[in-house]
Amino acid sequence: MDGGVAGVFDPMALLFWLLLLYTLIHPYFRHRALQNARLRIIRAMEKKYGWRVITMIHRQERIGFFGIPVYRFIDIEDSENVIRAIRSTPPDQPIALILHTPGGLVLAASQIAMALKRHPAKKIVIIPHYAMSGGTLIALAADEIRMDPSAVLGPLDPQLQTPQGAFPAPSLLKVAREKGLEADDATLIYADIAEKALREIQQTIVRLLSDKVPGEKALEIAKKLTEGYYTHDYPITFEEAKELGLPVSDEMPPEVYTLMELYPQALQQRPGVEYLPRPQVPYYGRRSAEK
Repeated sequence: MDGGVAGVFDPMALLFWLLLLYTLIHPYFRHRALQNARLRIIRAMEKKYGWRVITMIHRQERIGFFGIPVYRFIDIEDSENVIRAIRSTPPDQPIALILHTPGGLVLAASQIAMALKRHPAKKIVIIPHYAMSGGTLIALAADEIRMDPSAVLGPLDPQLQTPQGAFPAPSLLKVAREKGLEADDATLIYADIAEKALREIQQTIVRLLSDKVPGEKALEIAKKLTEGYYTHDYPITFEEAKELGLPVSDEMPPEVYTLMELYPQALQQRPGVEYLPRPQVPYYGRRSAEK
């Protein structure tokens, strides 16, 4: 009999490796489960309403063990994906685009908006919570904007990046006008860019609204949304959007609320809001219609 020592089974070591494996694979399976659940609801909506349903949902996400926040916004990848989805939709099928976004790149938002406008069939943009800045620009391409009564849109004044930070184009123009000949070269250059940016975004807005409101009304809406009447993060409510003359409706498909629950914010140590869950009935549109 030799004097070797037989291996000793260590349950703590096994538990450690199992926990590590679970930590590594659980987020993947959770993500796949959420994705499959979202696709089931989208498929059910398409079957029920006859739409091609596209979603663009931007949530604040956290990554890694330290919970580093990552903020999503409209970018070129989004425009490529949405345009690809629009291109693959039959010309006689309506499109419903569900939007939840703080905005993003003007180029990407403009590409999405113009591609949506060019689709021959009816276009519906659905906003359950908010579609600010570039999200509002996309919404203007729709034949119908369906908003939850508490949802909001946002102004479209261009934001110019300067060494001192990002500033609204109308404010830069105002400073240049007030200073006149006393303005320095940098201020005048920014004012020139701001003037071009305002003109360009207004032309885009008028083009998007041209088949929904008369030309003069479209220009009036464009100026109010871009020339500094509001601050950039001002929430334009359903009522204000209607007063502006936008084609808004509060007929929200109830499936949208269920779908939004499947885009959870990143887990936090302590939730900011807590309540006892209840069924989402009656939803706003149906309740207001009954009154």
